[in-house]
Amino acid sequence: MPDLTAQDARLLSLLQQDAKRSTQDLADAAGMSASPAWRRVRKLESDGVIDRTVALLNPRKLGLNTLAYVHVSLMDHSEASIRAFDSFVAREDQIVECCSITGADDYLLKVVAPDPEALETFLMRRILALGIVRSSTTHFVLRQKKHVTALPLDLG
Repeated sequence: MPDLTAQDARLLSLLQQDAKRSTQDLADAAGMSASPAWRRVRKLESDGVIDRTVALLNPRKLGLNTLAYVHVSLMDHSEASIRAFDSFVAREDQIVECCSITGADDYLLKVVAPDPEALETFLMRRILALGIVRSSTTHFVLRQKKHVTALPLDLG
């Protein structure tokens, strides 16, 4: 972890809760004046600690009622297959997260869809149709017990 001051950590924690907070609100909550708070936030941005600021959308309000984790194993580990799969993942908006993993499978995908049938169509017509996937195992999420986007800042 980079050398963060207690005020940096407080600002980051506040921003992770609500990135639309005003500089004055951030400063007040962190026990600082507005100018130093603004400068610290800008420095955290320029240092890459703050990667980007986004709006978090409610998937259900958008009709994305199905969430699944898909374990994918490729036919081979050639550079061409890996490049093709990585390119596919980058193009597909339904894949909201992708990790290269250890173990029996090669990738773990987090996929959203309107319903289970749409997810099946995506799996069959998009992922398996690539011709480079040996197998996939899908785990439907029944209920999300915890979903946060805030990273812990006190693990150091």
